[in-house]
Amino acid sequence: MSVLSLLCSCLYSQPHPNTFGQFEDMEVKSLDKRASGQAFEVILKSPTDPSPERPQTLALPPQKKEPSLGELQRRLEAAEERRKSQEKQVLKQLAEKREREKEVLTKAQEVNNNYSKMTEEKLHHKMELIQENRMARLNALKQRLREKELHAAEVRKNKELHTELSG
Repeated sequence: MSVLSLLCSCLYSQPHPNTFGQFEDMEVKSLDKRASGQAFEVILKSPTDPSPERPQTLALPPQKKEPSLGELQRRLEAAEERRKSQEKQVLKQLAEKREREKEVLTKAQEVNNNYSKMTEEKLHHKMELIQENRMARLNALKQRLREKELHAAEVRKNKELHTELSG
């Protein structure tokens, strides 16, 4: 029974004349017949079953020869060189990282110093402006006070003249 006939028998509800089928690596058994179709049990054969199509001899992996003392020594030296090279590379990366951190810290400190200087300069400028404004207000007050004193002196003088003339 071919796979195609097996599939066709699954799709059609008509019973297939052969209820058992034998294939190369599987066995098909008909379990029961229903109005909706048929149920089958598919049993796969184990790969250890002898098959005429497959060769029974297993190819063994090639035998590795024992490495000599010189070969082992050469491998150890190569591994040591790789380890040293890797250590140098890691140390180089760490040094570059530290250098970058130093640059970042220096840059941050420089920015902080510049900010402090700018803030201090702004504060001094603001203090100078406040001082100049204060002095200008004081001078304006002194000037008005002088003008009031001159006006008062003038009024007193005019009053004395007026009292002398009238009296």
